[in-house]
Amino acid sequence: MQGLSEPIIRDIVTEVINRIGQQVKPSIGCPSGQPHFAFPSSSSRNFHGYNGLFSDPNDAVAAAKTAFEELQRKTIAERYGMIEIIRRIVIDQAVELGTLEMNETKIGRLEHKIDKLVGLGKNAPGTEFLKSEIFSGDHGLTLIEYSPFGVIGAVSPVTHSLPTISNNAINMIASGNTVVVNPHPSGKRIAAEGVRRFNAAILNTYGIDNLICVVVEPTMQTADVIFKHPDIALIIVTGGPGVAKAAMSQSKRAIVAGPGNPPVVIDETADFDRAARNIISAGAYDNNLLCLAEKEVFVVDSVFDVMFSAMERAGAVRLNSAEVDAFTDKAIVQTGEGASKHDVPSRDFLGKNAKVLAAGIGKNISDKVELLFGETDESNPFVPVEQMMPFIPFVRVRDVNEGIRLAKKYEHGFRHTAIIHSNNVDTITRMAKELDTTIFVTNGPSTAGNAGQAAGFSSFSIAGPTGEGITTPLTFTRSRRYAHVGSLHILGK
Repeated sequence: MQGLSEPIIRDIVTEVINRIGQQVKPSIGCPSGQPHFAFPSSSSRNFHGYNGLFSDPNDAVAAAKTAFEELQRKTIAERYGMIEIIRRIVIDQAVELGTLEMNETKIGRLEHKIDKLVGLGKNAPGTEFLKSEIFSGDHGLTLIEYSPFGVIGAVSPVTHSLPTISNNAINMIASGNTVVVNPHPSGKRIAAEGVRRFNAAILNTYGIDNLICVVVEPTMQTADVIFKHPDIALIIVTGGPGVAKAAMSQSKRAIVAGPGNPPVVIDETADFDRAARNIISAGAYDNNLLCLAEKEVFVVDSVFDVMFSAMERAGAVRLNSAEVDAFTDKAIVQTGEGASKHDVPSRDFLGKNAKVLAAGIGKNISDKVELLFGETDESNPFVPVEQMMPFIPFVRVRDVNEGIRLAKKYEHGFRHTAIIHSNNVDTITRMAKELDTTIFVTNGPSTAGNAGQAAGFSSFSIAGPTGEGITTPLTFTRSRRYAHVGSLHILGK
């Protein structure tokens, strides 16, 4: 992910905040200070000019279906132009859109909201992934090409509302699909505003509206309508266990980017200062909201204290045993009844800055501190729970074998992400095989697994439960085969 310097952000963010809300027309009664959206009045099924904003999910699907039919008459070069419009908007307007998302969701860090938009604008894969395969021989020729599904139904999370929608839209439009999004209610306004801007710009250039449609007042009921709608050909959800289960219970194909609880293992051969810097940079990124971010760390006992010192040198603040206990009592709460009762992160601390977390137990730290850490045992709820806040528990283990065993246990079989800091190739190989995660990072931050500090492309939908992995345009296509029987050797004899 490509970062913007803090001076640039400070210079322009105040001006941006003053302009927010002035570019859209008032209509549907959003609270003061939030964007408002105007819907064209129409009693027909003509949704031209809606720019993807709908109160009725059935209308949204109808509009997306019309847009899909129009998109099929466009060339791949024109699709490329459409996704380039989305890229340009998320990069050029990253500060404004990131600020809108931060103001609405009130979780994460502003500089990282901005950084995510810039990063996906540069790294999300597009039409270049649509490569045909050809097989020819004495008996004929076979051509394999990739075709769109049609209208895709999507659910996006509050943790990355507009980034998820934007990244998926680039992938889906590149492969010839349109999409209807049911955003998380706490990120619905930034979802609608981003979608409005994308559609308006594409309409102005290519004459197609509603390639991306969004339900402006999303509920579980509107999601259910989208899931079950006969014109929805494919479902993709990015979120927690509840929405993942709902998607996989449908009778149509679902791509599910479910939860993660990425473990870190550190053995005697690690570069401890480097490991500390990496854990802080990725574990504190957007206040630990990333599903692939470091959530719990297992350190071999003989180097545990060395690793703790490295964390402090790198700028993290250590909580002592009493402070860890006090913070755990406040930051992890229980929900549900009876057999369904379980631990979850408290909304009071979810996605908040480290300074807010520390203040919760009466500890005053600098706002520049990105991460808190402390020693726990494996019974502490911070180990099994995907906490999504910038506190990371460190667990002391006898040896690397126990570290790998506990890492596998507390990854919960999500097969999402795992990280190891080691210079022992055999150990690295064994952990990679044992955990069998979609993303496996060695000697780097977790974000390297999603084009953060390594080569490749990025995505905000990492489909572990259904096996697609990091999504690309090909994820949203059907493989189709054309066979010509008989010799067809233009260049042969």
